Amino acid sequence: MALFSRRPKKSDEPAAPAEDPAIADESTVNSTEAEQQAPEEVVPQVNISMSTYGKSSAPTPPALPDNVAKTPLSRPDAEAPAPTESVPGLRDNVLVRQALSGVSKPPEPTELLNVARQLLQGHVFLRIQGDAKELLAAGKDLPLSVAKLNGKPYVLAFSGGAAIQDAVRADGNSSTSAVGQPVLNVLKHAISGDFAGLIVDHASSPASAVLPRALLERTLEQADDDITIKELLAAVRTPDTGREVARAMSTAPLWLAGKRTDGGKFGIAEYRAADGTRALEVFTHPLELLALGRGDQPLPITAAQLATALRGNDQLTGVFVNPAGPWIRLTRDELAPMFEITAPDEPTSSE
Repeated sequence: MALFSRRPKKSDEPAAPAEDPAIADESTVNSTEAEQQAPEEVVPQVNISMSTYGKSSAPTPPALPDNVAKTPLSRPDAEAPAPTESVPGLRDNVLVRQALSGVSKPPEPTELLNVARQLLQGHVFLRIQGDAKELLAAGKDLPLSVAKLNGKPYVLAFSGGAAIQDAVRADGNSSTSAVGQPVLNVLKHAISGDFAGLIVDHASSPASAVLPRALLERTLEQADDDITIKELLAAVRTPDTGREVARAMSTAPLWLAGKRTDGGKFGIAEYRAADGTRALEVFTHPLELLALGRGDQPLPITAAQLATALRGNDQLTGVFVNPAGPWIRLTRDELAPMFEITAPDEPTSSE
């Protein structure tokens, strides 16, 4: 099954050398696969229990319970690292690269979940056998590099130019180029056909990861179709970022973090700042919570229910979105678009 549809374009640029891979436009193109072997000792992999990733059996609270579980956080940076080009002309996905840099050998499950959550923003690169621009100009399919691991085919993706250079040095194939694609396109391709999943930066061990098909399927099932909030948090911040995130929260899927307290009650996690102010933790995807490794349970909540919860507890100053980072704290004033929502079970006023 082809990931891309053909849109040929003219280009007079020659194929770039292997140490400076070319990039085709982020347009859609037809693809074929060029198989290569991924050495099993190079790519970290680990069994990820999917039992913790299912839908919660606990009810979603329409209002904030009194027994709030207060979880201290070692807070990561609020904003994404500055954009980089490890190879001129190829913009790195710095968040994916940063997540991969934290992968151990062998990796912990939370480390791979961290890589998966950071794949929900931006773009990654696919390696093409030949010059992508020349192939596109000729209206030909692009032979994408894939790999076999334990006899199963995997899509290969790269966080940036440096990872592609690592692959070139590993296999010696200098007749290659690169095409950048939105992450959701690549994830969908990795669960198509007979693919067993996705390998990211396979030749950059230990900064590489195997993400099995089952994990990718669950990731896409619960992802926002537009991944708007994640994209906003990954981008350079502007004075309007807060209100843009709040506006997106009005329609995006959201989750809270729940856990049984020592007393047996079910508590919802909040963030408490050094000055004593409190904010409700909110997550844009279950992976954002599970990657923290705290043992919390993701609880789906609608924007209307979240607005009701905040209205019912005036001690909460707002929300703390995606504590694992990049994160943002939104005040009640910034959450105005969400407060305009009326919960389905609330009576509406009539004249």
